[in-house]
Amino acid sequence: MHSAVAAPKLAAPKLTAPKLAAPNGVAAPESALAATTDPRVGKYLVFELGREEFGIRVLKVREIMGIQDITAVPHTPGHVKGVINLRGKVISVVDLRLKFGLPEIEYTPRTCIIVVQVQAGANSLLMGIVVDGVAEVLNLAAGDIEDTPDFGQGIASPYLFGMAKIKGKVKILLDIDQVLMSQEPHGLDALAQ
Repeated sequence: MHSAVAAPKLAAPKLTAPKLAAPNGVAAPESALAATTDPRVGKYLVFELGREEFGIRVLKVREIMGIQDITAVPHTPGHVKGVINLRGKVISVVDLRLKFGLPEIEYTPRTCIIVVQVQAGANSLLMGIVVDGVAEVLNLAAGDIEDTPDFGQGIASPYLFGMAKIKGKVKILLDIDQVLMSQEPHGLDALAQ
């Protein structure tokens, strides 16, 4: 005679939207599902120009350094400050204030050069950008980022990833490749004043 072993009773699973598993095995909130589909989510280095704060992807940043001697190069646009020697490699330096049409100011102890790696077609190159100061590194979720608003006819904004809403302030997220590789990012001067 067989003795039947009773199988433990299992509750029927509820059918809900799938949850993403976090690295520790705990289910991630449903908002994380939306976050994985937004390519703008991630870490940003926030810097200041005037009264405004801008963010660029941390993955683009190679280093941050204080202002140093910049060798001027003749017949370059006014926003191209010149070149610097970065450990034996000559890289160009752009003053973002001037690129965005803001008034030139005297450099302060907070002024710095952010060395970024930009994509120029099939090539990748290092460039320095002069900013008024570095503020912080933010990890932005999908809920923190809004699409760029429509600024009206004639103002294109391919250099903007979006707007981050953090602690009641708006930070402008830049596509640094577009900013540095385009001739003139029209419209940023109005945003950064």
